[in-house]
Amino acid sequence: MDFSFGPVPSRRLGRSLGINNVIPKTCTYSCVYCQLGKTLNFTSKRERFYDPDELVASVGKRVNELKSRGIRIDYLTFVPDGEPTLDINLGREIELLKDLGIRIAVITNSSLIWDENVKDALMNADWVSFKIDSINEKIWKKINVPFRDLDLKKILNGINDFSKNFQGILNTETMLVKGLNDFDIDETANFIGEINPETAYISVPTRPPALEWVKIPDEKTILNVYNIFRKHIKNVETLTDFEGDDFTTLGNTLNDIMGIISVHPIREDALKKILEGRNIPWENIEDLISKGLIKRENYMGNNYYIKKLKT
Repeated sequence: MDFSFGPVPSRRLGRSLGINNVIPKTCTYSCVYCQLGKTLNFTSKRERFYDPDELVASVGKRVNELKSRGIRIDYLTFVPDGEPTLDINLGREIELLKDLGIRIAVITNSSLIWDENVKDALMNADWVSFKIDSINEKIWKKINVPFRDLDLKKILNGINDFSKNFQGILNTETMLVKGLNDFDIDETANFIGEINPETAYISVPTRPPALEWVKIPDEKTILNVYNIFRKHIKNVETLTDFEGDDFTTLGNTLNDIMGIISVHPIREDALKKILEGRNIPWENIEDLISKGLIKRENYMGNNYYIKKLKT
């Protein structure tokens, strides 16, 4: 089994080799804007999904193949189609991957950071991103739709504790959804400022969201949020543009494409670039669609290709 995909272009991490360490769509949240659709396996219980040695060996093999072709990897990034900290072996996997000599990043929704074992696991990473969409409980429940036993106060306290002791690079990401969390955001900005991240990122849904009614705020609103963040936080950046089409595939290109789109929907122009570079006809994509393996969705005038999950 392949546990890694890419490298994919990342606006924050350069060329990121993604690691998928949980089974499909297993998450503590069912965010209204999620690019992978609604959560299928909704849980807050940490468990063993895969054998750590098998995962690390698979990632190491891909790293060696990429290096042999002179392909740069800036980060090994735990960014699965779900919440990476649900993996009870995350800390062990990070520890073993350190031997590859590549910086390790974890992109988490921060919902389990109150758990001391999760804190310990993330302490070994080089770069960690916490999702903080709102510290208002009512808004948090509307936008992130958390699993029933999660407690926002415990999460915020856990983020605070972790930020005081983490020696790596800590970042935050706040996804803005029109009419949900794009107003009255001063308290959220203030909280983020108190944990003092390297950079606080403000993002918007640039790929098809889980729910059709989710919309991007207008430019004036985004600028207003940015200015509020700047009052509290030293470094603020917006992630509102297409990240690019510099994807890497090896060996079986169609398998690699399936691996990428399971966690990272690809825009049509980027997908065509991949196929043209390997002389693979577009009919192969239409065939995957007809077999129900992937689906095409139009969002803001662009077609995106997403893995079709079994319900």
